[in-house]
Amino acid sequence: MPLPFELALPRSPVSQQARRTELRVAWQEEVRNAARQRWRGAAPTDGLVALTITYFFDAGSPDVDNIPKPILDALKGLVYADDDQVIDLACRKRDLREDVVVRNPSPYLLGHLRRSRRVVHVSVAQASNREVTF
Repeated sequence: MPLPFELALPRSPVSQQARRTELRVAWQEEVRNAARQRWRGAAPTDGLVALTITYFFDAGSPDVDNIPKPILDALKGLVYADDDQVIDLACRKRDLREDVVVRNPSPYLLGHLRRSRRVVHVSVAQASNREVTF
C-alpha cells in the first residue's frame, strides 16, 4: 500500500504508562488489527517514515508524551518494517470542547469526527532525512 496511510480509532488511547499492562497490550492489538484492515496485506514499507498522531477528545486525556509508543509498536512489522525507520514524529491532542480548527481533514478523518467525540488519528507518510523545517 502506498504512503500516505491513515488510520482512525474512535476511542481514547491507552498510555504507555498504563498501570495495567493488559490494557496497553489490548490497545496495541486493537491498533494493529485496525491498521491491518486498512493496510490490506501489503508488505511493510522499507523507506523512512514520518508519523503524525492526533488525539481528539472531549474529556480527560493522557499526557501527550505517553500516547505514541504503543501505536509505534503496533505498526512495526506491518506498516513499516522497524521503528528505526520513523525519523519524524509529531503527537498532539485537541480538546473538542474548545474552538478547534481542523484544516484539510481527509474524508476518512472527517467521517470519524462526525461520529465520535474521541478519535485517535494516525498518519504515516514518506519522510526525507534531508529536510528540517522549523
